[in-house]
Amino acid sequence: MFVTIGCHPRNAAEFDKFRGGPDAYLNAQKAFLLDPANKKKIVAIGECGLETQLEHFHRHFELASMTGLPMFLHDRNTGGDFAKIITENRSRFKDGIVHSFTGTQEELKTYIDLGLYISLNGCSLKTEENLKVAAQVPLDRLMIETDGPWCEIRPTHASFKHLKMTKEQQDMYKPRAVHKERFEFGNMVKGRNEPCTIG
Repeated sequence: MFVTIGCHPRNAAEFDKFRGGPDAYLNAQKAFLLDPANKKKIVAIGECGLETQLEHFHRHFELASMTGLPMFLHDRNTGGDFAKIITENRSRFKDGIVHSFTGTQEELKTYIDLGLYISLNGCSLKTEENLKVAAQVPLDRLMIETDGPWCEIRPTHASFKHLKMTKEQQDMYKPRAVHKERFEFGNMVKGRNEPCTIG
């Protein structure tokens, strides 16, 4: 199992709540990154980006620059702030992926021009506009993800009509989904996006 290290944008308050403040939080992450016992298990910096993390997003670039690890990036309705910050800091990190991409054609072009990868999941494929943008992702820059247990393709999503599976395929590749209270080995939990749904 491998991990990423960072602070999700929705948890940005952790920087300020941490004993010693934001610098101490960053130093604790650095120490964890540099510990030889952890080094081979950490594969990226993040998930980090914008949604509510404007004040502390820049600290993740320091971690990426220090380690050479790629960045696992988060962008949600940022009105161009995310693209501006990434562009300004692009020289500070080697590689990166904009995960769960739901952006516009213009944002896609910006990220591709910056050499970033784009990952798609069910949230990326909700609307007809999302589908048009997703179709423009170059194959050599495309990654598919589950973001499990969230971001499944739902019957209300524009992409749902493109999912076609025979009963035999359904039985073979997608186990029955049951409520979590009735879970038993071999089934999926209803409402969760399990890794087997990626195919």
